[in-house]
Amino acid sequence: MGKVVLVTGAARRLGGRFVRRIQRDPQVDRVIAVDAVTPEHPLDDAGFIQADIRQPTIARLLAEYSVDTVVHLDVTGIALGGGSRTALKETNVIGTMQLLGACQKSPTVQRLVVKSSTNVYGSAPRDPAVFTETTPPKSLPSGGFAKDTVEVEGYVRGFARRRPDVAVCVLRFANILGPGADSPLASYFSLPVLPTVLGYDPRLQFVHEDDVIEVLRLGAHDAARGTLNSGTFNIAGDGVLLLSQCARRLGRPTVPLLLPALSWAGAAVRTLGVTDFSPEQLRLLTHGRVVATNQMRETLGYRPTYTTAETFADFARSRGPGLLPPEALAGAVDRIAGLPPLSGGGPEGGMSGGPDGGRLPTQSAN
Repeated sequence: MGKVVLVTGAARRLGGRFVRRIQRDPQVDRVIAVDAVTPEHPLDDAGFIQADIRQPTIARLLAEYSVDTVVHLDVTGIALGGGSRTALKETNVIGTMQLLGACQKSPTVQRLVVKSSTNVYGSAPRDPAVFTETTPPKSLPSGGFAKDTVEVEGYVRGFARRRPDVAVCVLRFANILGPGADSPLASYFSLPVLPTVLGYDPRLQFVHEDDVIEVLRLGAHDAARGTLNSGTFNIAGDGVLLLSQCARRLGRPTVPLLLPALSWAGAAVRTLGVTDFSPEQLRLLTHGRVVATNQMRETLGYRPTYTTAETFADFARSRGPGLLPPEALAGAVDRIAGLPPLSGGGPEGGMSGGPDGGRLPTQSAN
């Protein structure tokens, strides 16, 4: 018999895509999709059960359907239907605890895949240039979704110790983007004008939603060489982009603000429900974050289809033109960079610059 896979968070777009994709795998016999709300998208032949993972009902489902593989996608930074932050934290943390308790008691569960985030590393001024899976953060996240992911991973490690017979795969995704991306960072990049932190140009990494689906599918199966895909893995596209590069490629002007002013502006737009300027997002837009992906390639055996730049390009196309056409903006930057240097502006009597306005070069994060 094939695998029986239970997927949490099926009402979200990403969860729905994964449910439809995993059904096509010949090793999978049945897919059980679970969420507290009814999904608006089709789930094909998967059986949908409306259930809140914060309730003990989840244990009954594991037993009733003899589930052997659990894919936990219901750890997220945006509440469905405009729910409160408190309810979202309960689903992320309390829901995970309840799910893990059910898996611990289940004699049939053999594999657990957890969607996590590189947010667990935080963003701080003294961070290393590149985080590996074993690099401790300089400053643990103090709140929001980042703190949720830290707590979730702590509970998952405890479960792995209590059930060493279960293969546990934790996937730390970089910022997920794509045409259907639904995240605080996607909302930020959709603003007509991008507020930035004065004096900072953070390095950012992205992973395409298509690659997310494929990595989740790979994590739910045994590796090609017959071993179990288990452990913790950073998942991101090759390369990095600076925030200034992202703004230019979107054709959106930036408004550099002092950090206190940006925090105030963030609170104002958050009140209006436009986007989420949480403290963790402000730290990301200040200090950035880059992770190594060697383990993703060497152990998990996955190479992303999209680089960070290609992921962002696909996202940018889905958002339409900004206020400033990228081609015209790039031309203006080139013309400014080509002006004669001003006297007294540097060691040669002028400002050093390049065709991209004197920005820092991108760096590889592999």
